[in-house]
Amino acid sequence: MISGGGTGGHVYPALAVTDWLTTDHSQPLAVCWVGSAGGPEEALVTRAGLPFERVSAAKIRGKHPVAVAAACWALARGYRQARRIVARFRPEVLFVTGGYVCWPVTFAAWRAGVPVLIYLPDVEPGLAIKSLARFARQIAVTQAASLRFFRPGQASVTGYPVRAALFQRDRQEARRQLGLPVESAPGRDLPVLLVFGGSQGAHSINQAVTGGLVALLSAAHVVHVTGQRDAEAIRAQRSALPEELQRRYYVYDYLDAEMVDALVASDLAVARAGASTLGELPAAGLPGVLVPYPYAGAHQWANARLLADAGAAVIITDAELPATLVPTVLGLLADTQRRTAMGQASRALARPEAAAEIGGWLYRLAATGQRGEHYERAKN
Repeated sequence: MISGGGTGGHVYPALAVTDWLTTDHSQPLAVCWVGSAGGPEEALVTRAGLPFERVSAAKIRGKHPVAVAAACWALARGYRQARRIVARFRPEVLFVTGGYVCWPVTFAAWRAGVPVLIYLPDVEPGLAIKSLARFARQIAVTQAASLRFFRPGQASVTGYPVRAALFQRDRQEARRQLGLPVESAPGRDLPVLLVFGGSQGAHSINQAVTGGLVALLSAAHVVHVTGQRDAEAIRAQRSALPEELQRRYYVYDYLDAEMVDALVASDLAVARAGASTLGELPAAGLPGVLVPYPYAGAHQWANARLLADAGAAVIITDAELPATLVPTVLGLLADTQRRTAMGQASRALARPEAAAEIGGWLYRLAATGQRGEHYERAKN
């Protein structure tokens, strides 16, 4: 059983592990995904063909008594729902990737004697993972910098599980799939710039990019994943460009499976610093210009610093975007040697066996689970 919600950075690694569990192993496991009712993860999970069960959950924000009471009530209702799911599905192991929906699911599974494996995608854990760590038999983390947040021996470094296609996809074929020109020779054609702001887009990044479109499109092909909110306005801006520049500008509301092609085909990425950047940029050997989300606490800054300290990325603050983004990107696009070095530094962080390593832990934990009356206890 899997529980994870919120952003794609928490959903995609679990999907990568699920793919290994169900297709790449001689004894595939049956999977049930438990997520928040109405959460963004449901569309991603059902699109992957996995069964999805909904439970109530809410983030406990601020100190307003009414808001806290409502969130606690939602979590209590979610716990009752999770108990019924656990008793019906009878899981041998629970795999948790984060989000507040994991609270009721983890507690229900733990009470039923189901071993719990937590995976931390980000460098620094949020409140949900911190509070649930005590219930975990094993914790997997993306980078060694995360080990300090858990008790000695509890956590292991596995890397960030990504879709296997990121390591297998041919660059030229990825370009053909997106309609980009196939390279005549390395370094002789215009580079490809990928811009994305996560599953919901990033308005401030979109504004900074469209404010310098002519300069960017004079230096590169631009694949821009805008998010739904800004897509219509950006397409209108594209229509106003000269025809030659329009042909270099590829605008998408959202990319799912096609995101593999976008990452592999590109020479530089501009992105937020969500958990997915720790896995997907290294898997593609892609250098990044990272803009940590300013309202997400510390975790995006920690992710960005890890990549920047490794030489794989540069960091721009959200406030600096209007003045700094376009000159920074143009400088990197013009400096092939620096981009190559950053790409090599990024690739060095990749862990191709991450999904298999976490999957192996799940199999081992499943063999230790308790059964029978413990599932009946979960109903009560």
